[in-house]
Amino acid sequence: MQRCASSQPLVEEIQAEEEEEEEEEQEVFQETGGVNEEQVGPVEEASAREPDGRSAPVEHKNGKRAEAGPSVADGGPRFSMFTWLMVVALLGVWSSVAVFYFDIVDYDRVLARAQEFRMNFSEVLQGKLAAYDTDGDGDFDVEDAKVLLEKTSKPEVETPTQRAPEPEEDGPGAEETSVPGSQDVESEIQAAVPLPPLDDSHFVPDDPTEPGQRYEEEPGSIDTTGVLVEENQPEETEGESGRYQTSSKLSQEAEAEKPPKAEPEPQTGSTRPTESRQAADGAAEKAAEEQKEKVKKKKPKLLNKVDKSIKSEIDAAERLRKKGNLDLALKAFDSLVQQHPLSPRARYGKAQVQDDLAEKLRSNDLLQSAISTYGEAAELPDVTSDLLRAALKRRAERQQFLGRMRGSLATLQKLVDVFPDDVGLRNDLGVAHLLLGDNKGAKKVYEEVLAVAPSNGFAKVHYGFILKAENKIAESIPYLREGLESGEPGTDDGRFYFHLGDALQRVGDDSAYLWYERGHQRGHFASVWQRSLYNVEGLKAQPWWTPQETGYADLVRMLERNWKTIRDEALAVMDRSRGRFLPEEENLREKGEWGQYTLWQQGKRVGNACQGVPKTCALMERFPEATGCKRGQIKFSVMQPGTHVWPHTGPTNCRLRMHLGLVIPAPGCRIRCTDQTREWEEGKVLIFDDSFEHEVWQEADSYRLIFIVDVWHPELSQYQRQTLSPI
Repeated sequence: MQRCASSQPLVEEIQAEEEEEEEEEQEVFQETGGVNEEQVGPVEEASAREPDGRSAPVEHKNGKRAEAGPSVADGGPRFSMFTWLMVVALLGVWSSVAVFYFDIVDYDRVLARAQEFRMNFSEVLQGKLAAYDTDGDGDFDVEDAKVLLEKTSKPEVETPTQRAPEPEEDGPGAEETSVPGSQDVESEIQAAVPLPPLDDSHFVPDDPTEPGQRYEEEPGSIDTTGVLVEENQPEETEGESGRYQTSSKLSQEAEAEKPPKAEPEPQTGSTRPTESRQAADGAAEKAAEEQKEKVKKKKPKLLNKVDKSIKSEIDAAERLRKKGNLDLALKAFDSLVQQHPLSPRARYGKAQVQDDLAEKLRSNDLLQSAISTYGEAAELPDVTSDLLRAALKRRAERQQFLGRMRGSLATLQKLVDVFPDDVGLRNDLGVAHLLLGDNKGAKKVYEEVLAVAPSNGFAKVHYGFILKAENKIAESIPYLREGLESGEPGTDDGRFYFHLGDALQRVGDDSAYLWYERGHQRGHFASVWQRSLYNVEGLKAQPWWTPQETGYADLVRMLERNWKTIRDEALAVMDRSRGRFLPEEENLREKGEWGQYTLWQQGKRVGNACQGVPKTCALMERFPEATGCKRGQIKFSVMQPGTHVWPHTGPTNCRLRMHLGLVIPAPGCRIRCTDQTREWEEGKVLIFDDSFEHEVWQEADSYRLIFIVDVWHPELSQYQRQTLSPI
């Protein structure tokens, strides 16, 4: 209204000019003797009005008065066409300004769009949500509506003004510049098309060789339908093969540095791929076909006739298990077992659910039930060979997990009897013998394997391991080396690197440290020197320690103050007729005699050993860091002249070892840890970390007697000390 009021002075100015012109015409008319006054229309005064709404009479400059009328004929006001044209023009201008400022809306277009949206939304209500569920969450929400509106507003033919410029590949704003109707929107809608339903006829059970596996699907994995929805990946630039570019700025700089090409690559959105892309696609398709054929050949047959008749029920129960609904899955499989007691697949499924529940609830009782159910499934008539193998193999693994080694051995022996040509099952049987400590039985099994498969790496490393345990050092080396070099599954084990290096050291072959280095690089050893296999990561690692560094200074002071009392009790029990000192049985001696008298082992007293040395045990009872060390020992060690102990390492980094000198003949008794060699002193304590390589010589004229006390590594927490497994 303020803008419209500003035009009033201009109108009044125009009217004043017209009045002057009219007065001049009147004067000219009178001078020429014109007409009488009644024919002259009075000029209307804009501000003069009568109460009844009529224009007030106007008095002219010549003194004449006239009533304002509706027309010229009856004396009404008279304006020129120029006046009205100007008024109309001004109104048009200010109307345009109002439209510009106040954003007047084209309501016809809005109504048309609303009608079009209602038509599309009616299709949605009729069950066509799947095509617009762009985020795959199963419902129609705000994000989906955006795509729907963009699709409905897409013109039939894109004009140059409607089509947004296509961004260069990996260029800045590649996603931000997408507009409705662009390729990005089309790809989103296409990706929202639901996949075909799961084809349960291709169901493959869990691999029984993977204990404790989880059933969550991994991103990007191929499901049992064989359908894989691939996202279009950006083409790789030269010199950047195998790596995606995430920075548009970097891609621009790389593009700017490239020399101009004679034939530019087609831009994003082009329908003609490059030759390299075609070759890559062809190779990918070929690899996919080969993988598909490979999977098809290895697909196990788990269903017999009874199982096929209830396949849909079995698949439904299996889906519950894989989704983690274990209670419902157990009820479903249990119901199937009751209704169809001769169905091996239903019973196998029940065992799997019990297995999963046992792991989830940490229940040995449930695990034992699963072991029994696996056995029942294998005993049913007409069980397929694949299901029999899967059930018995998983049963053997879970028996081993529970420590039922003899039961596991019997299960594996049955498998070998049923499948005598399966080398893998024979290898598993050999491991079962080793777990029982039956090296002879294991050796026989691996000799049978190597007779039919002489290049089998798994059998070679285990056979070499057994030969070394029999002290056949030179014979063990080629089997251990060739087995490790094969790279076969099951051969990359720290124990095999450990024993190969140890065997090479004992024959004087310096290549031992090359294998130790390889074992370190494979993550089996903390370093070339520190080769323990049962470790806690992050503990301070150094070969030699001071009492202050350990934090066990009180224990060290007690030992050094009472060393004579400890020595006298040890000498009293050294009489061989009493059998107190037993020969070392770890195959660590190259030569000589080495006896030990153990008081504590794995955090517990050993029998009635303390009866022979009661004062020593009473002293030690005050130090739980030693008596409670489940990964250590407290013992006397006597070594006769001419003894040499091979370079070796202890089994764990969770302990430190103290040596208290009791009887130390001089010279000739020394110990090396890594590259530092020291000697014992009577009444003094040496502290070292025996997870580092160490070696002992006794070249004196009489025996050497020391007291060995293992303590927890000082950086272990109290919780770790309580929960670590014994060694």
